[in-house]
Amino acid sequence: MRRTKRAAGTALLAALALTAAACSSTGGKKAQAQAEGVTAGKASTPRMKIAMVTHEAPGDTFWDIVRKGAQAAAAKDNVQLVYSADPDAGKQSTLVQNAIDSKVDGIAVTLAHPSAMTGVVQKAKAAGIPVVAFNSGLDDWQKTGALEYFGSDEHLAGETAGKRLAAEGAKHVLCVPQEQGQVALEARCDGVAKGFSGKTDKVYVTGTNMPSVRTTVAAKLKEDKTIDRVIMLGAPFALTAVQSVKDAGSSAKVATFDMNPELVQAVQKGDVEWSIDQQPYLQGYLAVDSLWLYKTNGNVIGGGKTTATGPYFVDKSNVTDVLKFASRGTR
Repeated sequence: MRRTKRAAGTALLAALALTAAACSSTGGKKAQAQAEGVTAGKASTPRMKIAMVTHEAPGDTFWDIVRKGAQAAAAKDNVQLVYSADPDAGKQSTLVQNAIDSKVDGIAVTLAHPSAMTGVVQKAKAAGIPVVAFNSGLDDWQKTGALEYFGSDEHLAGETAGKRLAAEGAKHVLCVPQEQGQVALEARCDGVAKGFSGKTDKVYVTGTNMPSVRTTVAAKLKEDKTIDRVIMLGAPFALTAVQSVKDAGSSAKVATFDMNPELVQAVQKGDVEWSIDQQPYLQGYLAVDSLWLYKTNGNVIGGGKTTATGPYFVDKSNVTDVLKFASRGTR
């Protein structure tokens, strides 16, 4: 009996020791997580302020997705996100200067017009404010002094689109930039022309005036009935081009770059053939998160090279998989 009691006591002590060890391990892990600045999936590091300054034009829903990604990273990282935008390069530069003057901890910026932004990016750097670039400025971000870049190789994306159009049997493609001189848009059309084996044309439209976009594209299609593909450079413009094709009585098919929830539905219905997604949610998320990582740990992403977020084709073969994310506004 004594032997049995002694064995039972020993077992109880062992169980208590294991429980204590488990609690100690859990507590240790929790303490370690807190020491590393993370508690229950959210940073407990000191509050920091990050400015995001883009060339967003009014009405372009692409930027809603960028901002969702940026806001998600900001919420996780205990960051106050200050978003501002202007499609005018000079005004965008002023917004960056305003961010410098307000002594933000970091700046995420698009470089649609690199020559207009280089000076102010270097001012931020001189003030000790790290700058990351995203979305536009693939060929120029290092020259400006930006720390990292997140985006798609737009020339490669355009070239890939051109090759696909040729493989689909297209003969005459119309590429439609919604802003003249914007480096990413020009790279897309140049890439299409390089990858496509047939004839390519380009017509500029004013992206901030959608009725004008519709009539300009329709007029071009009426003027040249040999155009059998229209490739737009943004989701809202592609949806408008679908109407332009109907207005012109054309049989041309529409493809595009970039997406929004309505565009995904248009691909599913067959109104738009396909879209090239550069994953703007990811661009916004990485731009903010990378600045937090740099300020917190000194981490630099990309090893001095571009971190690619695209291109990724969305068509009828995979659109169902994308739909559930598009409904959340993240694709």
